[in-house]
Amino acid sequence: MIILFDLDGTLIDSTEAILEGFHYSFDVYKHSQPSDEEIKALIGYPLDVMYRELGVKSSLISEFVRVYKEYYRVISCEKTFLLEDAKEAVFLASTIAEIGIVTTKTGLYSEIIMENFGLMEYFKVLIGREHVQNPKPHAEPILKALESFDTTNKEIWMIGDTKLDLLSATNAGVKSIGVLSGYGSQSSLEEHTSVVLKDALEAIKYLQDKKKR
Repeated sequence: MIILFDLDGTLIDSTEAILEGFHYSFDVYKHSQPSDEEIKALIGYPLDVMYRELGVKSSLISEFVRVYKEYYRVISCEKTFLLEDAKEAVFLASTIAEIGIVTTKTGLYSEIIMENFGLMEYFKVLIGREHVQNPKPHAEPILKALESFDTTNKEIWMIGDTKLDLLSATNAGVKSIGVLSGYGSQSSLEEHTSVVLKDALEAIKYLQDKKKR
């Protein structure tokens, strides 16, 4: 079995760091500030998409992204937290499958965050935004991750908290589990997968039971 995890809302909570990074970038360019709720509604999308949806002119988006990343890099470890039972989920997953991470966050910063939690060693691969041309919901991030595994006769699962994770799984031809620990609603997840559970640990226990049958 191969299990791929999303990060934000699935294993980690970096909401505070994300919001602070966005507000900082809007301050730098003296742009009218979006609300926290407007920002949170877009978490999971690439940064350029988020800024566009928040009203930044196309010609300025790359500068906003640059400023955000520079600031986020400094605060990310301090203001990112593991979700409840996430560590247990990773430990258990590593005993029943080979595991990887597929995120729309910058891969470099994501690796640093997971190393800070002492978890990166459990994952065979981490695919971030800079590793692909087309982020989730495109199939490319999952297919790129799977290049690091022998997929022969393996059941492959993607675990994520938003429809983007589940659509990416569908597009890549792999199975998916939606989790309610992050940013997606139950109804939005149920539109794209038949399995919606509380969090990553419940998802792994579900797969563990499935494997025993």
